[in-house]
Amino acid sequence: MDTGILLFAHGARDPHWAQPFEAVAARLRTLAPGAVVELAFLEFMAPTLEEAGSRLVTAGCTQVSVVPLFLGAGGHVRKDLPALLQSLAGRHPAVRWNLQPAVGETDEVVQAMAASALRLSLPQAHENMPR
Repeated sequence: MDTGILLFAHGARDPHWAQPFEAVAARLRTLAPGAVVELAFLEFMAPTLEEAGSRLVTAGCTQVSVVPLFLGAGGHVRKDLPALLQSLAGRHPAVRWNLQPAVGETDEVVQAMAASALRLSLPQAHENMPR
């Protein structure tokens, strides 16, 4: 397999925080069965970007899309991630690492968040939501 997708999230001390990101990774594995998908974290959680990237290399990936699972491109996406990715590329120069925009800045995610906010804001939606 030569295609990898490396999802990159912030990380948190609370292990429950990672559940939505793990769900995204699981869904992506279903949607892209021809790709190897790894989830990595900037801090507090494992695996790190280096660890997950190395797993993709070990799996035979020669092209990896790195997708920041951030709502916007703040300092972590604009500064920290490129530096980490440069280090990873230095360790694995035969792999093409492609940094993608923050997922939260895509039209699909903006539209989904707006639709969800609307649904959550409607009085009838609250009546039907589990408590």
